[in-house]
Amino acid sequence: METWYFVDSGHCTPAINMALDEALMKWHRQGNIPPVLRFYGWAPAGLSVGYFQKVTGKIDLEGVKRHGYELVRRQTGGRAVLHDKELTYSVIVSEDHPAMPASVKDAYLVISRGLLEGFRELGIQADFAVPEGKLDVTNSAVCFEEPSWYELIVDGKKAAGSAQTRKKGIILQHGSIPIDVDDVKLFDMFIYKNERVKERARRAFGDKAVAINQIVEQNVSFEDTKAAFKKGFEKGLEVNLEPLELSEAQWNEVEQIARERYGTDEWNFSR
Repeated sequence: METWYFVDSGHCTPAINMALDEALMKWHRQGNIPPVLRFYGWAPAGLSVGYFQKVTGKIDLEGVKRHGYELVRRQTGGRAVLHDKELTYSVIVSEDHPAMPASVKDAYLVISRGLLEGFRELGIQADFAVPEGKLDVTNSAVCFEEPSWYELIVDGKKAAGSAQTRKKGIILQHGSIPIDVDDVKLFDMFIYKNERVKERARRAFGDKAVAINQIVEQNVSFEDTKAAFKKGFEKGLEVNLEPLELSEAQWNEVEQIARERYGTDEWNFSR
């Protein structure tokens, strides 16, 4: 079996989290490291917006600030995600890897097998979403409002959301695996015409998305979830995972990327 690196970076700021994904892509592109699976959390909690997503008129910046969250723009597309009580994963692998299909949709299927097996490790019967008709009919800014191709659903509800980008020959797929969700705080992050519309959207959300601790009989922790999905990715991707501890020089590079890009208004509020 092929050996990939496993990076457990713990809970980091939103800017550091996005910067580390970018740095791992660079190091893999340079041939300094093999493909990587990374697990992480967010401290403080963050609202990540998609690369092309508009902030003005969509995101309630006062709501983000009021809850002590930080906004960051991802490299990947898609809609906004509140990263709070969740496990976040990243997969960094070359487009030329023999297991990676050329199309984005087919690569989603391959990588998401790790998610499927992770849910099974927790005793959760998840399935791949195969959407019918046109997506994004709600024009919502909220990621978990609609499942995309090969995202994970449980009883028809979205249980994990992912986004993918390809840059200079390297695939980055990262995503959110909610352990618990506070839908009141979640909907404070977005702008609605009025409170009635906002409340209606919040109530409908329960029929569209689900967190792990809403499914399992006994609540699981961040560490429990991490252990299950590590096994799941090893099985789903058919790889061995070797822990990687970043050097001081590597962390310094990550911090520089965070300062110069993901921690700046120029990047985060560019749309």
